[in-house]
Amino acid sequence: MPRVKNGLFALAVVVVFLEMCFPQYTYAQMVNLPAIQHEEINLAAPLEIAPAEVFKPKVTKLVSMTAYSSTVDQCDSTPFITANGSRVRDGIVAANFVPFGTKIKIPSLYGDKIFTVEDRMNRRFDKRVDIWMNTRQEAIIFGFKQQIEIEIVSS
Repeated sequence: MPRVKNGLFALAVVVVFLEMCFPQYTYAQMVNLPAIQHEEINLAAPLEIAPAEVFKPKVTKLVSMTAYSSTVDQCDSTPFITANGSRVRDGIVAANFVPFGTKIKIPSLYGDKIFTVEDRMNRRFDKRVDIWMNTRQEAIIFGFKQQIEIEIVSS
């Protein structure tokens, strides 16, 4: 430990020496660092702590993914209403393994776009995500089934 203290002392001496010899420059300018802005710290004020979700690790899951559109043969007798009771729209997915309202991303296909789980599938599809498409043609172009990694943003 004494070596660390001696090293810090030597560094401080060098900084003071340089500032005395070159008063037109600050130490930060000499080493090409941005100058540090000092601010007063109010010790009586409460600490600001980041919300817990900032520290959540990224949760990813490899799932089978399919696509569906609002047709009676793919859904039930109300193809435009999700199992959660909302109207189908872009950004809706069906999944049985997470609660309604869960937000997911599909980075390999849609980047940072966020999808919301508002629909369900037949109970035998317990590890599958079904993404809603506007038309049957879009669902066909998506393909039958793909293995895709999803990121669960919130549940």
